[in-house]
Amino acid sequence: MVFTDSLWKVFTSFLGTASLDQALHPADQIPLTIPNRVEDGHGSGPIFKPPGGLPEGDGSNFVCNYSAMHGFKDCSEPNNRGCWLTNDEGITWDINTDYEATDETAPTPVNKMPIGVTRTYHLTATSSAINADGLNFRDGKVFQLDGESTPTYPGPWIQACWGDTIEVQVTNMLPQNGTSVHWHGIRQWRTMHMDGVNGITQCAIAPQDKFTYRFKASQYGSSWYHAHYSIQYADGLVGPITIHGPHSSSYDVAPDIPILITDWGHNSAFNALVSKTKFLHPGILLNGQGNISAIYGDPIPNVDSSKAHPYVLNITTSKGQRHLLRIINTSFGSTFVFAVDGHTMTVVEADFVPIHPYTGNNITVGIGQRYEVILEPNDQSDPSTSYWIRTYIPDPEQCGLFTPTGPNYEQTGILWYSFGSSPGSIPPIPTSTPSGNFSSQSCVDEPYASMTPIVPYHVQLPPSNNPPDGETERILSDNITTIVNFTVGDLALSPLTAKAPFNPLRINFSEPSFLNLNESRLWRPSEVVIRQDFNRTVWIQMTITNFNGFGPHPIHLHGHDFAILNVTDGQPAKGEVLKLKLDNPPRRDVVLVPMNGLVVIAFKADNPGNWLMHCHIAKHAAEGLGLQILERRLDALNIWPNETASPAVKEAGRVCGEWKNWQENCSHWFGGCAENFQDDSGV
Repeated sequence: MVFTDSLWKVFTSFLGTASLDQALHPADQIPLTIPNRVEDGHGSGPIFKPPGGLPEGDGSNFVCNYSAMHGFKDCSEPNNRGCWLTNDEGITWDINTDYEATDETAPTPVNKMPIGVTRTYHLTATSSAINADGLNFRDGKVFQLDGESTPTYPGPWIQACWGDTIEVQVTNMLPQNGTSVHWHGIRQWRTMHMDGVNGITQCAIAPQDKFTYRFKASQYGSSWYHAHYSIQYADGLVGPITIHGPHSSSYDVAPDIPILITDWGHNSAFNALVSKTKFLHPGILLNGQGNISAIYGDPIPNVDSSKAHPYVLNITTSKGQRHLLRIINTSFGSTFVFAVDGHTMTVVEADFVPIHPYTGNNITVGIGQRYEVILEPNDQSDPSTSYWIRTYIPDPEQCGLFTPTGPNYEQTGILWYSFGSSPGSIPPIPTSTPSGNFSSQSCVDEPYASMTPIVPYHVQLPPSNNPPDGETERILSDNITTIVNFTVGDLALSPLTAKAPFNPLRINFSEPSFLNLNESRLWRPSEVVIRQDFNRTVWIQMTITNFNGFGPHPIHLHGHDFAILNVTDGQPAKGEVLKLKLDNPPRRDVVLVPMNGLVVIAFKADNPGNWLMHCHIAKHAAEGLGLQILERRLDALNIWPNETASPAVKEAGRVCGEWKNWQENCSHWFGGCAENFQDDSGV
């Protein structure tokens, strides 16, 4: 492709430091991993404990249930984790299976995958104080699993197996907030209405109302679920999700639930955004646990020292075993470098994409990104039993919510080999040292030359009726223009041809795009809808540039993995030909657009619906840095024609009715009738 001035141009600016907050102590948070209900497959196929399940403790009795798959057996072994299911006829579901293979021509279109069972969970969004690191946060918003007496932060671990159907009923008991829940990275093939983005795929769920999400686990790996109602997830509404399946490298055991890394404040993200103030004493947490005192090095008032301590990854098996870790960045505004002293990591999956293994001693994890790695000690004869887990912020001014000042702020966790320890023991303080100088590492993605997918993509160039270099969009900033009732509308991802050069995304909680597929009304400029009316075999190509001198942007696309055709540091000369990798390029669903650089991405138009694309720095998304891709509108309308023919449309209408009844009564609002109800983009 030829680089021209008409490619996406990123002129972003940090218009005040954002903030993050919460306040319930996760005190020995319970990794609740068993669904409230499992629908039995009623057959003679295999039922087995997945190799990625917990070896002991709460949730360790979770099993995969393929009883409907007569004649099959599980085939995963410690030295062959690539196999999943096989039968005597030579049919195998394994790491080489194309998990995106579909048949849209069948009478009922199907996604080709194993036949699992239905996993049903009931979650309640509720309010609770959180003390995650020694400082209390009064205005937390958290999930509680049905049947449990207290909520947890992070939320319960949702487990399923490849091919299962996941069903999650979400009840909103927040007194002054709507909510919706997004299942980050889940493809949602032909289930756009389950993507959980209020204003796009549904109305917000009103207080006292509930909505049931139901979707197929066609992919496998680990990710997270989070509220998509404005910046609500930063107040605590997040949790991990794992879909058990094959891996591209050998391992023995998965010692713990997924590790969620996040920056963390102690005042509400809503307050920090609207008032444009900083978060109060931001810190770093691993799975809802941290030590605020270590982040700054100096004494901080009102710290409960009994709750300020590093996260402990307790490995009860022998040191010589290979351990699967699942790393997820759920931050508001920080990229992290993750490392464990004295250990190497073999990366086997990026986002939900299994890759050929590569090895290093650290990984860079952008917001919304996920990695599954196999952890092994460098020296098994080392008598040490505890090692620091480190989470650095590379270049905090450009890639972090804040700048830590503590000399060892990055020591956020302890990996402890407790095998043979007495019950009730606590880990010794590690004396380990870093395996490299990660603190000076640049804020860029993992090397894409190392990330080769197991199941290949072969990307085609855009069709002749599309611009030769694909879609042309630009990211703009404007810290002077004030949009009525959009007080933080400072960023935009706008079409190049838009009449208004500055057009930040702003959804309407009460009018989701899902209910306008028939285009009974015109799309508003603020909805930033980009139409892509091609057939399912066509590749859509987009270029994103970032030449403004401000930090990298983690761009996330809903409904798709995208291929990464080019990543360039520095601005190409006008007319320079960019080399595109079309044969099995790396792919994922979040890419860090490098500062003073660009990326070229592509995805196939094979998933009808409205899909949000946005920066996953929560402040930037709130300021309008996003757009909607309306993919194959007529095919989407055929799937969801009207409430008479589509139960999904009928239920969406009911949820909208409940939301409107609540929202139109301003006495329900947090600030009462004197406030502006929606100050930001809404997503």
